Amino acid sequence: MKKRVIFSLLAILILVLAACSSAPAPTTAPAAESSGGSEAAPAESAASEAPAVATEAPAAEGGGAMTPQKGGSVTVVYKDDLATLDPAIGYDWTNWPTIKMVFDGLLDYDDSTNVTPRLAESLPEISPDATVYTFKLRQGVKFQNGREVTADDVVYTMTRVLDPKTGSPGAGFYVGIKGAQDFIDGKATSVEGIKKLDDYTVEFTLSQADVTFLNKMALNFAFIVPKEEVEKAGENFGHAPVGTGPFKLKEWQPGQYLVFERNPDYFYEGLPYLDQVRIEVGVEPDVALLRLEKGEIQLMGDPPPGADWARISADPAWANRIEREPQVSTIYIAINTTAPPFDNLKVRQALNHAIDKPRIIQLSNGRGTVANQILPPLMPGYDTSYQGYEYDPEKAKALLAEAGFPDGFETSIECISVEPQPKLCESFQQDLAKVGIKLTINTLAAPNVIEDAGNGKTPLTWSGGLAWIQDYPDPDDFYAPILGCDSNVPGGWNWSRYCNEEIHKQSLELLAMTDRAKRMEAYKPLFKALMDDAVWVPVFNGEYTIAHAENFHGVPTFTHPEHLFRYETMWLAQ
Repeated sequence: MKKRVIFSLLAILILVLAACSSAPAPTTAPAAESSGGSEAAPAESAASEAPAVATEAPAAEGGGAMTPQKGGSVTVVYKDDLATLDPAIGYDWTNWPTIKMVFDGLLDYDDSTNVTPRLAESLPEISPDATVYTFKLRQGVKFQNGREVTADDVVYTMTRVLDPKTGSPGAGFYVGIKGAQDFIDGKATSVEGIKKLDDYTVEFTLSQADVTFLNKMALNFAFIVPKEEVEKAGENFGHAPVGTGPFKLKEWQPGQYLVFERNPDYFYEGLPYLDQVRIEVGVEPDVALLRLEKGEIQLMGDPPPGADWARISADPAWANRIEREPQVSTIYIAINTTAPPFDNLKVRQALNHAIDKPRIIQLSNGRGTVANQILPPLMPGYDTSYQGYEYDPEKAKALLAEAGFPDGFETSIECISVEPQPKLCESFQQDLAKVGIKLTINTLAAPNVIEDAGNGKTPLTWSGGLAWIQDYPDPDDFYAPILGCDSNVPGGWNWSRYCNEEIHKQSLELLAMTDRAKRMEAYKPLFKALMDDAVWVPVFNGEYTIAHAENFHGVPTFTHPEHLFRYETMWLAQ
């Protein structure tokens, strides 16, 4: 998600996101360096003084014309159920905003992509060689069971994420902590680089410098959990979560709804604004839009359906009820590089030439732009000179013939069942039929697609509706967790089951490079090598399309470049 000492994506996002007023974040938190400047060497220490908590309500949409009001209940609807609220496990765009309702991390983000302290009282002290990070915790912060948060909870949380028994898809983010790999391999019973110095001080030591470490500590995986509640609930902790967050889970009826209520003891002064959030699931997007028009709900969790979007986006009456913002995302077809015949490079390259990407944009009602590489255009390191694979069915046929498949073959793809994703997969089916590939489409609920893809059970996976949206604004986020060797594990998000040891070595070297300009240039050949290996078919770069009630507002907008939705800053005009 973002790094504070090193740089941020603010300079880019400010061009495309609505004007950002100060979030309800610590008012004295140092801002991260703009991504437009040179990358600084890691600071020797961060501010030691605990920042004050903001007491003034943030400005709302429209440059501060409205002041957020307290109170009220809202209903949000999704088609698919939420799989889990365990921050160590949840890793998709429906789980993450909801997990953030219940939990906090040591670090978080402001309205943009500047890292600020949250459970930490300040940004950490950092050693001159950028390998030791020392965090001081805010004192008096309590879990929702009434117990105070201490350094023991931080050590437990991070060790739990790395524990193979947890099965966290985020473990790969933290293998750079000294001793993490020995712990994962069972060679140690604790992680050497995670130490409690006193009740309110935790020290992290890395094996080598990592300019993205603060971003990783702002990820949901690092949100702090209480050991006693995890042990009491066991595998059900994801359905009985206890954190420090702005809301408490009051009720969860799987397949029906979840109800969250304001945490009256939330340590962050002034938040949240809402008294209650009800999330209903199992609602088709067209039905959700109808309910929104009737005033029965306040927010659609899924994008409006294509035909309806064309109607409402052109209707002046909807001007104050829709939000449209670019995503830092790439939506792609993941190719399982270990599954025949996709273990053949020429077959994967043929697939890249066979897909008509402009047609997908057309079928999506223009909600996106054609992708020609793994990195999205808003991500630092994006190569504007790279052209990618052109749409060329004849070239695809020739490559298949060279690979030994002159008559094509049969294969299958999984996609989520929320429209328009099945329709987009049908377009792929038609494209591949033109080059002799017979494609079977399997539509499933999002959690099932994620499970199958993460465990290598499907040769092709369409990431539509599950698009890779930045965790933090650094090109490493589009390599390490989804294409790196450390993420090529059962249950991970490396759906291509890909590991190139040479590229992996280069990626680790880049994490230690503090010259930003050189580092961004060095990522270009790395990502070109991935495209030469045809590990994905990048199809398009997405955008957020949000439909909401006219009296429902976000601060400064509903969408956030890291969290998607931030329920703590949403408010209802009474």
